[in-house]
Amino acid sequence: MASINFTNALGVHPSALQLRAARAEILANNLANSDTPGFKARDINFQAVLAGEINSRSSVALERTHSGHLSGHSQRDDELLYRNPIQPSIDGNTVDSQMEQALYGRNSMNYNASFEFLSGKFKGMKGAIRGE
Repeated sequence: MASINFTNALGVHPSALQLRAARAEILANNLANSDTPGFKARDINFQAVLAGEINSRSSVALERTHSGHLSGHSQRDDELLYRNPIQPSIDGNTVDSQMEQALYGRNSMNYNASFEFLSGKFKGMKGAIRGE
């Protein structure tokens, strides 16, 4: 009996889904701080971070050997970029609420698309297991 390799079967989409969720948090944080003096809007380069995720999956995996060790992938500061403001405010805040809302909406649609794709993959695997 052959085992199912979920990494190969699902491709990049689980990583993309997690990354889109992390980006939603970043964009929501920008929107929440749109009136905070001196706040600098942040974002990630989705394509670059996803490419890094794919490359790290193909390399040697790290093992957590002590409870004090960090586990999993978390958003690193070196992945967060500052957004260049189109029209910076006098108080130093670089959040453009309309642009952030548009980016958040687009990220949400992309998240839903990745989720639907994964759902379809799981339905296909379920059908294959049942012999359909």
